Amino acid sequence: MSEFDLRLRGGRVFLHDNGLTTADLLIHDGRIAGVIDPSAPAQAIETVDLNGAAVLPGAIDPHVHLGKDIRVPRDREDAERETASAAAGGVTSMLIYLMSSDPYDEVHHSARAAMELGTHTDFGFHYVLGTDEHVRAVPSYVRELGVSSFKFFMNFRGDEGAYLGMPGNDDGFMYDLLGTTADAGAMVNPHPENIEIVWRLRQEPRDESKGPLHAWHLTRPPLVEAEAEQRVAYLAAATGASAYAVHTSSSAGLDAMRMQRSAYPNLFVETCTHYLTLTTSACCGTYGKVNPPLRPESDLEALWAGVADGSVDTVGSDHNARHRSFKEKDIWSASAGFPGTGVLLPLTLGEGLRRHVPLARLVDATSTRSAKLFGLYPRKGVIRVGSDADLAVVDLDGETTIAAEQQHSAADYTPWEGRHAPVRIVHTLVRGHFAVRDGQLSEQPRGSYLHRERSGASALAAAEKEEL
Repeated sequence: MSEFDLRLRGGRVFLHDNGLTTADLLIHDGRIAGVIDPSAPAQAIETVDLNGAAVLPGAIDPHVHLGKDIRVPRDREDAERETASAAAGGVTSMLIYLMSSDPYDEVHHSARAAMELGTHTDFGFHYVLGTDEHVRAVPSYVRELGVSSFKFFMNFRGDEGAYLGMPGNDDGFMYDLLGTTADAGAMVNPHPENIEIVWRLRQEPRDESKGPLHAWHLTRPPLVEAEAEQRVAYLAAATGASAYAVHTSSSAGLDAMRMQRSAYPNLFVETCTHYLTLTTSACCGTYGKVNPPLRPESDLEALWAGVADGSVDTVGSDHNARHRSFKEKDIWSASAGFPGTGVLLPLTLGEGLRRHVPLARLVDATSTRSAKLFGLYPRKGVIRVGSDADLAVVDLDGETTIAAEQQHSAADYTPWEGRHAPVRIVHTLVRGHFAVRDGQLSEQPRGSYLHRERSGASALAAAEKEEL
């Protein structure tokens, strides 16, 4: 090739076999076209000097909710503002949960159209399933719409999910769903909470003596999460399904998945940035209300140990862009959830390095493992010739002060207000284009839809073949 589109010069490139390596990157037509010695000749239309910054695979946020009612993105603002937050934080791809009791054919196309009006990142979808019609349609969702991962709210019993327009269901429904996804090469992402126990605990006297976040934690304690994880994991093994426990918040939940995974391998664990950086003693008050709740310090430490040893596969944000007015109430009436995609990489990377978690494990948890589990590898999640030029250029000696006004999100607040992350995102590239350059967001969103026909064990098997 006589001329490349872009040469990134003078960076330290993360290569999976070698770690941070002094090298230049050549980019052409949105893909990595060369990883070369800095002294090697190569002509490019543009050359950008990185001044020793680290070049990492762009982060993949596997857990995002968009839309003002968190069900589906419906307009340009839903897409543009929240993906701007993501890109500013080094995220180059996100997987968004669509939630509807209607068939997803029409929902999918309208949500995709809304995203394509102004997304700064590439994006794919998970569907939240709740009807028998949904389950029967799984093979066509995978094959025709490119969605191969499906959420099931184990806590939507009775009318528990009615506020989100979702019907109640039961373990029999979950059993059918697991079997159907196993046959389709797809994966179930269960929200694991035993709601019957929560209903009992709601009847107990409210105790805010240790603060509102601790009080909320007591209403949905770790045993609620751990019991549900064990149940879905056992049924996944019985049906041959892949199951991905979303937003694991506690030591008990992680231990339950470790135990089940010792007998059956196709079980995977996600935690979220907030469970690694916030606890029940956080000063953010009701801004920190979320389900599952924030936990005490001991759970945070256990989850970091899980990130370090690989028991935790991925880190997501569980981003929720409801406006701050829904949070400025008491702990019992405030909405659950908060924005977080913009801090996923700076906080996880910065805190992880401070704790001496190897950089390779942090890259895996924030990018590569999600790419492999959700059928995006090697297009995403790795820096190698032929892969998309999705890159986060990070100053590992810099600092980011988190502030809502710099997060772009329509939520207009962050529970991490004023917190310092000991890294700084310099540039974010999505398929070779600067979504963020020198900290400034591009005015031309260029994200596109990600069609995925495999997730879970099926996707991992395909990824392993690519690595041979």
